[in-house]
Amino acid sequence: MKSKILALSRNEEFKSLLKQKKISNKYVTIFFGHLKDKNKKMFNISFVTKKKIGNAVKRNKIKRRLRNIANDAVKKISIKFDYSYLVIAKSTMLNNEFKDIKETLFKEFKKIK
Repeated sequence: MKSKILALSRNEEFKSLLKQKKISNKYVTIFFGHLKDKNKKMFNISFVTKKKIGNAVKRNKIKRRLRNIANDAVKKISIKFDYSYLVIAKSTMLNNEFKDIKETLFKEFKKIK
């Protein structure tokens, strides 16, 4: 089955999301809001890791974890597909268990209604 996740692509989309609502915890900061001209049947989400976190291997590990969590969230909990999301990772994601990160992010996605 093909994934329903679609990444944001244009700079304007990122800038407009950064001006909208946000929710934060010790692992990530999630910006979310409505974007014009977006497919409402797809899950519009992008993951950002800053260079300050570490080298490319560490940053890609964080993005893989986040993508996996997002795929599980689409399948297991009801996520609003009419919102677009921008997830900015924090350095604490590297040192913690995947299970703990997943539980925390599921709670955050459930808060967004």
